Amino acid sequence: MKILILAGGLSPERDVSKKSSSLIANALLSKGHEVAVVDLYEGIEDDKDIMSIYKKGMDDLYDYTIPEEEPDLDALVEKFGRKEWLGPRVIEACKTADSVFLGLHGGQGENGQLQALLDGYGIAYTGSGYFGCAIAMDKDISKAIIASKGLKTAKWITAPAEEMTLEFVKNEIGIPCAVKPIGCGSSCGVSIVKTDDEFNKAIEYAAKYKQDVLIEQFITGREITIGVVNDKALPIIEIIPHEGFYDYKNKYQAGLTTHVCPAKFTPDQTKRASELAVKVFKALRMRAYGRIDFIYDEKIDDFYFIEANNLPGMTSTSLVPEAAKEMGIGYEDLCERIAMSCGKTSI
Repeated sequence: MKILILAGGLSPERDVSKKSSSLIANALLSKGHEVAVVDLYEGIEDDKDIMSIYKKGMDDLYDYTIPEEEPDLDALVEKFGRKEWLGPRVIEACKTADSVFLGLHGGQGENGQLQALLDGYGIAYTGSGYFGCAIAMDKDISKAIIASKGLKTAKWITAPAEEMTLEFVKNEIGIPCAVKPIGCGSSCGVSIVKTDDEFNKAIEYAAKYKQDVLIEQFITGREITIGVVNDKALPIIEIIPHEGFYDYKNKYQAGLTTHVCPAKFTPDQTKRASELAVKVFKALRMRAYGRIDFIYDEKIDDFYFIEANNLPGMTSTSLVPEAAKEMGIGYEDLCERIAMSCGKTSI
């Protein structure tokens, strides 16, 4: 098969995406496919033969290292001289592929905009459709849907950054709290505010992503994540950062976080958490595969929904590949299954 992987994009998570996509590409090359990786924002040069971008075999592998700091998108726009998120000839390139693998994270690649565009051209792609992506990516909407189903999620408020005053937040939510942009993943823009003095810095950090800000009650407990494939839950992973919380650096720099898989829960707790993940997955109209994050509160023996990931990371430290491996599905096989599921509800 010819498989084109869309990567990068004009997103705070472009570096994570490029790392995921390089590993996905190498996995698919090892399975005998012809593979190309195209940056959604950078696109393809006008004078380049599109068919020449496909690689074959294992002699010329992809490689990318995630920097410790998030990318400077303003500098990227200045370099290329345009703000449009769709690069030149991207759609033309997608039409040459048997399968378009979305290796994107965040931004237009994960919020449903790209999915709607590809639908308009009749191009099949991996992962959830545009509607599931749109509601899963918006933390305010996804929490509202989950709360309407009677499932637990931390109390929250959403407003433009300039309206988030310390007095307002203390009255509505209290301190400590979690501050985050409503539409970013990979913990971009996320802060845990434990004191009044930390509040303004957290708001400034979230505001730089030019989205409304969501502030939610800080729930003390064990952080877990559950991959869902074909409406079935993968083994639970508990996430234990060595310092601080599971922020951008702790997620993508090897050795900074311990993953326990399968997480140590009783059979009853495991069953409840797994069923809850599938309920959330379906409620948010996700399809094929994704990942759901929770906090387990030991005081009440229950799970709080945090957020959903409709294009979860596929790096060497990512969670869905780790959970799939626990079930006997190797990384190369997982990538191939996802690529072969292009446009379908199952893998």
